[in-house]
Amino acid sequence: MGRLLADTVEGGRDIAIIGSVFFFVALALYLDASANLALQNTMGYCAWFFLGLMLLGESMAVRMQVVVAIAFATIGEYFASVYLGAYIYRFENVPAYVPPGHGMVYLSAVVMARQGLFILYRQQITWLVLAIGGIWSIWGLFFAERSDAAGALLFVIFVYCLYKGRSPLVYLGAFFITTWLEVVGTWSGTWYWVQYDPVLGLSQGNPPSGVAVWYVMVDALALALAPRLVLAYESVRRLFKRGRFPPQIG
Repeated sequence: MGRLLADTVEGGRDIAIIGSVFFFVALALYLDASANLALQNTMGYCAWFFLGLMLLGESMAVRMQVVVAIAFATIGEYFASVYLGAYIYRFENVPAYVPPGHGMVYLSAVVMARQGLFILYRQQITWLVLAIGGIWSIWGLFFAERSDAAGALLFVIFVYCLYKGRSPLVYLGAFFITTWLEVVGTWSGTWYWVQYDPVLGLSQGNPPSGVAVWYVMVDALALALAPRLVLAYESVRRLFKRGRFPPQIG
């Protein structure tokens, strides 16, 4: 009975996280469409606060994954947006809520991946994602007013990651939440993707159809690096407990 109650509480918490992230993403992007920098900064503080609440019940491993995801995603934001200009925010900056927002997005993908529904219907959900992404890519290549060759290429890479990557369920979760945020963000005018990719010169949609792959790469890095960082953290913590850190010289 105790185990059943714990599973029920955990399941309810997971659903609350997923629903909250989808809601907060839409709300933040809608507000930012007409916000000033002061409101952007306020939303940043709020995002960090709510991310902290969401992480309270998570393991050290998941928390470290979120930290890694935020670090790499934030570096990627400044490189791809501010430096390369692949997509442009309204104030040509990286809004304050974006780094913690990446943490929420990553966490929601992890939470979706551990749900019984995702595990039980993994193949069907995979087909659904492939169908959505495939139709979107074909439409972008041949029928859209603005050609999306870059999106099609990115979707091919996404499919490769889905079948060859270490955590396909997380990637499936990332597809849903990132497609949601990209569609809402570009529709509201919070950011826009430039017509041609600044690296390869390929045409790209607004957003590109395979944009989820960028988030998948961040997720893959988080899943790969976080266990090593947790081990390093535990080693340092044990040394502190034993009074052997920092090491004495001489």
